Amino acid sequence: MDKFFLVANSDKERIKNKIEEIREYLKEKGVRCGYVNGYVKREDVPCDTECVMVLGGDGTMLQASRELVGTSASFIGVNFGTLGFLAEVERDDVKEMLNRLIKNQFKIEHRMMLTGQIIRDGSIIAEDVALNDIVINRSGPLHIMNFSVYVNDMLLKEYKADGMIVSTPTGSTAYSMSAGGPIVKPSANLTVLTPICPHTLNTRSIVLEGEDIIEIDINRSKKYREDKRGVYFDGDRCTDLMEGDKIIIKKSKLSTKIIKLSSESFLEILGKKMSSNEDSQT
Repeated sequence: MDKFFLVANSDKERIKNKIEEIREYLKEKGVRCGYVNGYVKREDVPCDTECVMVLGGDGTMLQASRELVGTSASFIGVNFGTLGFLAEVERDDVKEMLNRLIKNQFKIEHRMMLTGQIIRDGSIIAEDVALNDIVINRSGPLHIMNFSVYVNDMLLKEYKADGMIVSTPTGSTAYSMSAGGPIVKPSANLTVLTPICPHTLNTRSIVLEGEDIIEIDINRSKKYREDKRGVYFDGDRCTDLMEGDKIIIKKSKLSTKIIKLSSESFLEILGKKMSSNEDSQT
């Protein structure tokens, strides 16, 4: 590889220093490296970019992957967050990362993405993709939502809950995990439905095939008619929902290419991440 692009939030001093280190090192190696501070836009990145390096937490990586979906670029993250499940590299290992990227000593994992359409009165009013999850959630007072979930046109269940998380395997270690959902190997081809604070005793996460089509219908509330609800793509982009709206979620035809340098298995990495997180809280 010799065409790089760097995405970082340089408002943090420790990231500023690492940006300069990376850019200077690549300059010495005679390879190209563009740079943007904060959220990246598609027009910022040259179309022939081979590798997008993301410095920060998982949120920075998620935004970049959505914005650049469909391009030829692959992604690698340098962890400046906490758990950093999407980050392949720790901040002290950057030079080794750069050397291996330049020498093409890596593998690429294709991560499943979801696409979601919001339908109102028979028309699509919004559409987006997500690498981690698509979340339907209340955003107003503490009133529960009433919604129905269909899978392949068959009614699965009517829910009374704070919302629903529809997660990819990559997103299973994010909000879905915090809500009690299972952790899934990121290379799997499946979708996880995890209700948020369901008002019932027997509601659990449900694992579906990757090709299943999910429809979530926002039902009318008998008591509260001014409740605020929204659908969130990777916790970032949001569209407000109204009673009667439908959200159609399915596997995207596009995927995110994640660069993998380590030979460690997902379970080994997961064990280390979970142990380090527990240590940081003691």
